[in-house]
Amino acid sequence: MRFQFPTWLGLICVCGLFACQNTEVDLINGPQQMMLDAPDYFPANIPMPADNPLTEEGVQLGRMLFYEKKLSADGSISCGSCHQQQNAFSDGNQFSFGVNNTQGDMNSMALSNLHWQTKFFWNGRASTLEAQAIVPIEDVREMNLPIAEAVNRLQADARYPSLFESAFGTDAITPGLIGKALAQFERTLISANSKFDAWIRNEVELTPEEKLGLELFFTHPDPKLQLRGGNCSDCHIGFLIAGDPNGFSGFHNNGLDAEEKLSSGLMNVTANPFDQGKFKAPSLRNIALTGPYMHDGRFQSLEEVLDHYNDHIQNSTTLDVLILEASNEVPDGSDAVKLHLSDEEKKAIVAFLHTLTDQDFITNSKFSNPFN
Repeated sequence: MRFQFPTWLGLICVCGLFACQNTEVDLINGPQQMMLDAPDYFPANIPMPADNPLTEEGVQLGRMLFYEKKLSADGSISCGSCHQQQNAFSDGNQFSFGVNNTQGDMNSMALSNLHWQTKFFWNGRASTLEAQAIVPIEDVREMNLPIAEAVNRLQADARYPSLFESAFGTDAITPGLIGKALAQFERTLISANSKFDAWIRNEVELTPEEKLGLELFFTHPDPKLQLRGGNCSDCHIGFLIAGDPNGFSGFHNNGLDAEEKLSSGLMNVTANPFDQGKFKAPSLRNIALTGPYMHDGRFQSLEEVLDHYNDHIQNSTTLDVLILEASNEVPDGSDAVKLHLSDEEKKAIVAFLHTLTDQDFITNSKFSNPFN
């Protein structure tokens, strides 16, 4: 019998199935409208920005800018250097490297299904894709190019003024239009053809181990009810397998460090001490391809991640209550926070996570470097 999702997840499914996902742009003249190529079980209530409708011309321009090395100070890197398609638009490093081999202090976030997110970067400091897209260009640890110089370089390139004219009706390039073009391309980076998606569409069956992993993934444990679970979907929600899209509710202190070692995280944005140590719960789609893991890339494997949640949670005043209360055994009165999963259950969850790999996504020529 097909595994039954929890009631709340079923409601998400129903909402998606009975609403049209595709977003149309009402253009009489000018750039050609596009629709997001997303499944009907993705949430349908996220509107396209009114001031940045999706168009063929805008997306193609954004793709070029994503891979344009002129947007870095020394012309050595592009957005695509730290967000590589074969790694599901992450880069495989603990910390990313910018111009002059300058090392950052955060793991490069994978990029997919960004239209359904509302906060960007590990600490949520950008509220739109348009705003997020500009930040790495100017960041001294990344591309280290003043945005005014980026505009000048593109304006002086014989290709770009006409491309901006086609996409936005003007050949006068601005920082805002650079951000809009990049955001349009990034919105098309939709991953929705993994084995998990095929299972949702009733096209394949999961193996017994994968099915057990799915059940554990989507179950919050309750030992009093003899209900075993991995507690994963409390933070990685629904068919997107991502953090809650509603603002900062998708940010969590997941017990990486004890009180005295907590990083600032979301607190840098909100200035609220209760947000210390909280970071964005990323999408887990293609997670088998995007290691190392966590905001600081401290874990090399999915097995290490499961071991952390199972045995090594560090308690602190801001530890997420969803983790604090989650255990497969009745608490013994100690301060230890543990899931108490068996080795078999941990292996099953990892097996399920591998079903989230989307080979079409990492080989789709529409997302590849147009300069190659």
